[in-house]
Amino acid sequence: MLAWFAWLWFNPGPSPYRYQLVEEGSVDKFSQLGLDAWPDLTIAKYDVFAEEIEKPLASGHTARRGQTPPVLISWENHTSELIASVDSKLNELTTLAAAIDKYAGKDALILGWWDTSRQIKLLASRDTLFNSHVGQPLIVPTPWRNREEAIRKYEDQFWGAKASDEERRKFERFTDALLAEPEQGAAILRELAGGREAYIALHVTDLYKLGLMRPDQFDITYKNFPMEGNMHGLIGYLKNWMQENNFTTYTLQSISDKMVRGYFLRTDKSSNSLIAKMLPFTNSNPLDLQPVQLIYQQGGYWVYQIPSANPAPASANPTTPPSTPHPAPAEGS
Repeated sequence: MLAWFAWLWFNPGPSPYRYQLVEEGSVDKFSQLGLDAWPDLTIAKYDVFAEEIEKPLASGHTARRGQTPPVLISWENHTSELIASVDSKLNELTTLAAAIDKYAGKDALILGWWDTSRQIKLLASRDTLFNSHVGQPLIVPTPWRNREEAIRKYEDQFWGAKASDEERRKFERFTDALLAEPEQGAAILRELAGGREAYIALHVTDLYKLGLMRPDQFDITYKNFPMEGNMHGLIGYLKNWMQENNFTTYTLQSISDKMVRGYFLRTDKSSNSLIAKMLPFTNSNPLDLQPVQLIYQQGGYWVYQIPSANPAPASANPTTPPSTPHPAPAEGS
């Protein structure tokens, strides 16, 4: 595998990978996915293949309604290198979508990373700030960086729904909010919401995507760890590894029953950003966060209400929280 990456580094060309359709059909054909609540969707499974490699590097499922462009709803990387997207669990997404559909006002606006936004738009039928394939950041191994232009062209062609310049501008403003200190970040979110009832849905994996987009402003790295049934032993190892590498805090994502992924922050500036305070790092407490208010947590997803500049008293607020939040400071998902 390393020799193959090295070959690609010195041989730039077209996109080094392709999506290959495995099967496509109605929800009934993919009964194992648990999508019975969305019988009108068309589902497709894709494998990702690359030059000179026989086995797929990643696999995922897409969903679409009618002739609309496909939306990625699940993803699994088969190597330690993340390719095209980050790992996700479909059952967490469907639970989140059902909660939003049940509890969020019909006119509510949902803010989130552009890929999460498209998923919520499809499954929860709520208005989202981002509806297109923004395509940021580009998630590829370092040896593919000299093919970024070809990869972006291939991604835009495959997914369709290319974002407009205005939507890209709003997405940059959204990332500004996540990087800012909590009070300033919440003010930017209110600006983007335009006075509407609004919520922000984040996933732990947004940390890594933000770091790829703004590496000079958000210093984050990740490392996979095997799960061997002893969580206390793992936590002890994580703390030692964090101290040895001069990280200040970490949070976890459950990849599978056998693997967790740790996300580590190195600087106080990164740790004090709005996104770090909204997610369950060892030095944050989402329940105590005031600029935005935690109302729901499911797996790797954390949902906050964005208060108005002059919020009404709690007794006058008609919004019903979807669930009692369950923050887990050391086990974010």
